[in-house]
Amino acid sequence: MVTDSDAPKSSYEAVRYNAMSHGILARLAVLPHEDGDEFAELLAALVEEHAPGGMTERHLVEELAAIIWRKRRVLMAEGARINEGLKNVVNSPTLVMPAAVPFEHGLTGGHLDLSNLVTASAEDISERQRTAVLDLAATRKAAAILRKGGANAYEKARRALMRDSRDWWDDYVQEEEYGATAEGLTQFIRKELEPMCIRVAQESRFVTAIKAQTLGEGLQAQRLEKLNRYETHLDRKFERTLSMLLKLKELRGG
Repeated sequence: MVTDSDAPKSSYEAVRYNAMSHGILARLAVLPHEDGDEFAELLAALVEEHAPGGMTERHLVEELAAIIWRKRRVLMAEGARINEGLKNVVNSPTLVMPAAVPFEHGLTGGHLDLSNLVTASAEDISERQRTAVLDLAATRKAAAILRKGGANAYEKARRALMRDSRDWWDDYVQEEEYGATAEGLTQFIRKELEPMCIRVAQESRFVTAIKAQTLGEGLQAQRLEKLNRYETHLDRKFERTLSMLLKLKELRGG
């Protein structure tokens, strides 16, 4: 009488522990720095799915696992190439900006932080645009207060500025680049603050296009061509191997 303990174990739990115990492919597919247990899980799942009936079928199943494992490496290499390209691009905002908005004059992107822009969410971009508009409006309001003059015009204009702009002005005063007077603040707004606010407001309008341009240039599709060809080769190899395996199983079943 055959008991449950004598019956062949074909479940996933039964094969996952000895998935790499046979076959040269299973032993050589995993490089020293890779996770052997992860490959064993993959191979065990394929063994359970295809239930190879002999050494030849077992070899084909192992080859399927090795192909999938190599495709995993291709995706990792692709990600590394893209990251390398992005790292090079984010250090060149003055090249990205004119390409992103070629018909907008005066936008150099010299002050853009592309690394933060690439990771910005839609909400971040919306907030950036809103802040730029508010900052420009506050700066122009302060300039209008100074033009009108009157008692306490300097203090009123200073309070009208956004906090970051006000802190920037206070730093200039502390470093004695401008005097803490209505005339000094007027010069600061005209020469420094308003031109910057205008530029930032303009750039914020095109931030989505700039982000897309950065990601597109970082992709550098031409550098991925060899990886794509290799991935296609693995796909074809997988199809042939699977076809052979299914044909053998069909013949064995017949």
